[in-house]
Order: sequence, then structure tokens, then C-alpha cells
Amino acid sequence: MSGENLTRVEARDRATIVTTESYEVELDLTTGAETFAAVTTVRFGGRAGASTFIDLIADSVESVELNGRALDPVSVFADSRVQLPELAEQNVLRIASTQRYMNTGEGLHRFVDPADGEVYLYSQFEVPDSRRMFAVFEQPNLKATFRFTITAPARWQVVSNQPTPEPVAAGEKAGAQGDDWAEQAIATWSFEPTPVMSSYITALIAGPYRVVRSELTSRDGRTIPLGVFCRESLGEHLDADYIFEKTREGFAFFEEQFDYPYPFDKYDQLFVPEYNMGAMENVGAVTFTEAYVFRSQVTDAMRERRVVTILHELAHMWFGDLVTMRWWNDLWLNESFAEYMSTLGVAEATEWSDCWTTFAASEKSWAYRQDQLPSTHPIVAEIRDLEDVLVNFDGITYAKGASVLKQLVAWVGREPFMRGVHDYFVKHHHGNTELVDLLTELEAQSGRDLAEWSKLWLETAGVNTLRPVFELDDAGRYASFAIEQSAVAEYPTIRPHRIAVGLYSLVDGSLRRVHRVELDVDGARTEVPELFGAEQPELLLLNDDDLTYAKIRLDERSLDTAAARLGAIDDSLARALVWGTLWDATRDAEFPASRFVDIVLAHIGRETASTTLRTVLGQLLLAAASYVDPAQRETSLARVADGLQGLAETAEPGSDAQFQFVKAFAQLAASDAHLDRVQSLLDGSAPLEGLEIDTDLSWELLTALAAGGRADADRIERQLETDRTANGNLSAAHARAALPTAADKERAWASVFDESDKPNAIVRATGAGFTRAHDRALLEPFIDRFFAALLPVWESRSYAIAEELIDGFYPAPLANVELAEATRAWLAAHVDAPAALRRMIVEHLAGVERALRAQRADREA
Repeated sequence: MSGENLTRVEARDRATIVTTESYEVELDLTTGAETFAAVTTVRFGGRAGASTFIDLIADSVESVELNGRALDPVSVFADSRVQLPELAEQNVLRIASTQRYMNTGEGLHRFVDPADGEVYLYSQFEVPDSRRMFAVFEQPNLKATFRFTITAPARWQVVSNQPTPEPVAAGEKAGAQGDDWAEQAIATWSFEPTPVMSSYITALIAGPYRVVRSELTSRDGRTIPLGVFCRESLGEHLDADYIFEKTREGFAFFEEQFDYPYPFDKYDQLFVPEYNMGAMENVGAVTFTEAYVFRSQVTDAMRERRVVTILHELAHMWFGDLVTMRWWNDLWLNESFAEYMSTLGVAEATEWSDCWTTFAASEKSWAYRQDQLPSTHPIVAEIRDLEDVLVNFDGITYAKGASVLKQLVAWVGREPFMRGVHDYFVKHHHGNTELVDLLTELEAQSGRDLAEWSKLWLETAGVNTLRPVFELDDAGRYASFAIEQSAVAEYPTIRPHRIAVGLYSLVDGSLRRVHRVELDVDGARTEVPELFGAEQPELLLLNDDDLTYAKIRLDERSLDTAAARLGAIDDSLARALVWGTLWDATRDAEFPASRFVDIVLAHIGRETASTTLRTVLGQLLLAAASYVDPAQRETSLARVADGLQGLAETAEPGSDAQFQFVKAFAQLAASDAHLDRVQSLLDGSAPLEGLEIDTDLSWELLTALAAGGRADADRIERQLETDRTANGNLSAAHARAALPTAADKERAWASVFDESDKPNAIVRATGAGFTRAHDRALLEPFIDRFFAALLPVWESRSYAIAEELIDGFYPAPLANVELAEATRAWLAAHVDAPAALRRMIVEHLAGVERALRAQRADREA
């Protein structure tokens, strides 16, 4: 990987030499199953006499011609770079190369559908992977136009950033049809040049995709063609009409908010296999994980997340694509803006009106977790090179940044904020910017000086904690009331906050807000005279309505109320905030994990917000497995499994809650009685009313039986025979890796560490099954092997695969002193290891150390 890096200094220096103008990229996708041919012609300005390089990761380079002069490919191509000596003021570069298809979710990914043998391709270029498809100056501030010419089987759909042209017949040729080769008609698609844009948001998607087409009218009167695509074998499950409906709602919302029409010519949304993330904002050709094509029942949380993702990528068309950051240190602004705007749009323009509850339960919990790791960083992070960027797609870049933008909107006012964003688009369209460019427009519209705000919120790391401090008079009223703000010693910044304080009382059996105060909090202590004389409520909630980014703590009476009546809080956002503060205190070893488990089991049955339910169930399982005193762990896990089984049995038939409780129960089923219940659900001998055991849920139940020793490899293979699909292959890999013997774990390990041919999705599924072990002793022999494999993996695999192996196979479920000591020992012995690799291991160590502190607190309690 080191030979593929690019530093910020190198990028800055290159931008002083090169001014990119245009690319013409010709790709032949009919040359074989492993590689394809590329011819790239680049026109660019240069500093006469200077030398530079262009980026390219290729199997081979056949020719390099610069300004009519042939360069020796052997001497100029090495370590992902083609050296370019003696530039002219105007340059024409032509490079012919052989490129490799990837199975890692990077570059041009090639997938063979096990259902029908069809081949599907899609590109994924963020951060540095367009160079895996063509020669390119791979940095966001060297924008250009791109013209793609693609030769491929004539029956394929071929999609790029510009509208797809009519193909021109190019004869017949033996080509890939699954893993077979046959004579087939070939065609060429010659796309029109794109607008000026960055290389990482170019795109190519090709294959026999099923497509549904529609259109909408932009606010400037243009007709914008729409397309929704997925693999043919998933076509019956594609709910294109709903996707178009949410897309239209998003278009209307953003065009109105930004007062700026959609800036491109068409909008395609493509659901693709073996995807590494949720989606990618390629101009006019957004790719999504095909997990968003629902072939089986999914949670309401997943349905809502799909809508959020649709609007997130759409927001990027303005913020990120029309206007792009100059360098990756402002990546956060792209992602945070899209995250904030998508949540706002979903809440105000779609039926998912409680989306801010979802944001609090999911995104902000992610942000708080990330911000308390040793690897935390300011929102405006220092990005020294591409490896820094790759590990920075984290909870700070997305969720903390979006939370802080929400606070900024509260600070400057929503209308001035949107006017400033409009002015930013008008002034910088098709260009590159830095944070100051946006703040300048917001200052002009709001009249607020944002320099100090930016310094405190964007240029420092860490999360503050807010606590209520008060005295009561004899009548139980507040004689004094203040909010104390603290910060950890490593990140001592005290910040300004705009917050609300909510007072909740019991009304007709529900905890309802009876009073609300909104105020500015600044400094270590802020008096709140508005509450002097107010009667102490059953529940006092700081940061009500979730306006700011801060951890909050409950006073003793409020904590007792939460423990007794959390499920009775009538507002979903308030419930999410209380769940969140209980979890924060548990993670911080301030609140016993066993008590957290008790509260969850007592009240989770009344939770109606699907994402909150999903988040809290995940926290419940982690608390019981890793945070409870190890001496009580097995008892705690059995009690949680009993509780989840009871919740599933009594939940409303066919409800989202019933579905989620069954799935969580299956993850913990270990006793004979629990495994018997899983088996009776799977075979239908004792069904739950309203619960359909569809294909994906049957895999989850079978995996539970495999992990519990009730199903073997042969049974998994028999189920796979009935589901020879991509999802079936992933589920089978997960189930096989979950089998509970030392030999099974050894086979799972060897299948991805000793063999390097597995695609990204299989590696991910195998890791999930490998660490699923009711008997944690099965993982102990792999501690030393994990650390011995780290450097070889980093040096030999692509970043995406290395990340899957490191995050997927770290034996975190052990959560013991031995694992912590082994992790510390590796870090001490490898101080010179790549920074991105060390960051991953430091984060894993932090997770184990936090678990050990929580276990100690639980034991002492």
C-alpha cells in the first residue's frame, strides 16, 4: 500500500505545475475476465520545462506518449505513478494500459451473479481509485472534463455521469458470460464530455442491469431523466416507484432550500453488489449497496435509513459535486453537510417525520463513541496523505460534523444559513473551496463572526459533558439552577452551546414535557434563572430537542424516573436522549452495566422508534457480553436471551418490534431451551403469529443453530442449494464461520488469511461469523496469529480488504486483560508501523480497555 500513497505536499506541489483541462478515456471491457484495456488521453497545462507525474495502478503499461514523444513505459511507470518529464505549456498525454478488475469494492469491481452467471461491473473511486481504471491526476482540486468511450457487450446497460448515448455496433467477439465465454454482439458507447468535475466522482456501471426509468421537472423547467437499476436476478424486489417518489421529494426540498436548481443533466441510482459502504455520490450516477433492494423483510430502521441515504447522496450533487473541497481535510464538510441536509429533508419532506430521533439514536451515538477514542481528531482533521483519508470516514467526519452543523444552524438561524449556502453555490460552482469560503458567506448573511465558533467547534477534538446542578427549597422548587460544563483533560475545550432544558411530569400515565427553556450555555457554569422557583419535575432533560453536541447527565431523581418509567416518555426524541445518556454513563463506567441491562429489559418493549430500538438492542447485547462483570456474564447473557424471547412472544404480531426481538434473541441463543425455540421457529413447528420466516430470516436462524452446535456444514450447504444467490453465499459464509469447533474457526481463518481470492463481501461475512463464539476460548489461540498477520496483510492486500480483515477478525469478544496486553505489546513493538494501521489497532485497544473499566465498575456495584 505504501507504493500507492500520495501526500498533501505532493498534491499541493503538483497543482502548482499542472492545470487539467480534459480526459478522453477509452475502455474495452471485452478483453477477458480478469483485465480490461484502457487508453487515456489527457490535455493539461503545465509549467514549461518542469516534471511531474500522473497516477495509475495498472497490470501493465503498453505505451506512454507525451506531446508526440514516446516515453519508455518500463522506465517511467512504477509505484502507481507515470513520470512526466519536460512539460510544455500545453500538453497532450496518451497512455495505453491494461487494467485489472477488482473484487474488493475498489476501482472497477467485477461480480459474477451466482443466480444466473451474469457479469456486473461498477466503479468505486473515493478516495484514490479512479487510477485503477484510467490514468489520472488523482486529487480533488485538479478538476477537468471527462469523456468516456466504452466497448462492451451490446446487450448490456452502460451508465456513466452523462446521459447514455445510443450504442454503435462493433461486431462480434468472444466475451464473458458468467465464467463462460461465447460469441456475442459488441457495441461502443461514446458519452458526451462531463461538466468540469473531480476524478473521484466519475463513474462507470455496466452489465445486464434491470432498469426502470422516469423523469421530473427541475425548478428551472428542465426535464431531468431518472433511472433506477439493479441486477436482473433482484429485479422482482426493486420498488422503483417508491425510490422515484423519495427522489422527487428530495429534489423539490433541496432546490427550494438552496434556491439553486439541480446542476447536472440526469440522475441515475444504481444498486450494486458487494458494496463497501452505503452509497457514493458519483455525479448523476449514484451507486448504492444492494442491501437496499429488499428481498426479505427488513426493519423499519433499514427502510428509513435507505431514504436518508437517498437524500444524502442527492444533497452531494450540490455540496461535494458542484462545489468540491480543495483537499481531503475538508472531507468532513462534504459528508456532514449531506448528513445534516438529508436528515432535515427526510424529516420535513417525507413520511419519516421523526428522523431527528433516528439521528440522535444512531448518528450521534456513533459520533460520541468515535470522539472518545484515542484516535479522535478535530472535525477539520489533519490529512497528511491518502492513508489518512481512508481511515477518516468515521463518526466525526459524518455524524459529529452534522451535529455541529445543526448547532451552527441554531446559532446563525436557518434562513441566514440557507441564504449563505445559496451564495456559496453561486460564487464557487464547478470550483474547489475550503471551509473559510463557506463561513464567509454564512457570516455575511447572519451578521455573526464565526471565527471563534469555528476554532472552538471545528478545530478542537473531544466532547463536552453537561450536568444540572441545583438546590431545592422546602417546597421542592428550584432555589438555584445551573448547568455545569466539563471536558476531559486531554481535550479541555469548553464550548458555547445553544440548548433547551425540558421538564417532564407524569400526565395520564405518560411522561410529558410541561415546561421548556432555551438558552445559550457558555463557560464552565451557566446560571439558569428562568428555572428558579419552578417545581422539580419527575424528569429533567438537558439538551432537550437535541440541539447541541454534548453528553448529558441526569440528576438522581431523573435517573430513578428513567429507571422506573423510561418507556412512558411520550416523545420519541426525548426517549432517545435518555437511552443515550444511560448508555454513555454505562460506557464511561459511571453506571453499572447490569443495571443498564435491567432498564433495557424493563422498557424496551414500549419503544416504538425502530432505529432507537435497533441501537439499544445492540447496546444491550454488548453490555451483557462485554461490560457486565465476567463472573456474571453467562448468567446475564442467559437472562437477556430469556427476556428477548419473552418480548418476541408478546410483541404485536407482525410488528417491527417482534421482528427485531426475534433477530436479537437468535444472536444470543446458546442454551438447549433457546436453541430448541430457534429450531421450532425455523421448521415451523411452533410459529410466532405474524412472523414470516422468509429467506433471510431463515439464514439468521440457521446461523444461530450453527453457532450453538445444532447445525453442521452439510446442513448449511443444503440450505445454500435452495438459495444460490449472492445473499445466500454471504449467509452461508457467515454460518460456516460461526460453527463452534476449533477446526471450524481454523477453516474460517484460513479461507481469508491464507487465501487472497475472496471478494470483500465474503471476507466481511466470514469475519462476522468467526467472532461469533458462545465459547470465547475458541478465539484465544488466534490472538497471537492476529498480530503476526497484521503487517503482511497491510503490505499485501488492498486497503478495503485489509480493513475488513483487521476489523472483522480482531477477537474483541474476549474483552479480557490478555487481549489488552497483547494489543499493547504489538503497538509498543511497532511504533514505526503505518499510521493508518496503528490507528485501527489503537481503536481496538480502546474498546477492550473501556470494557475492562465497565466490568470493574459492574463488579464493584
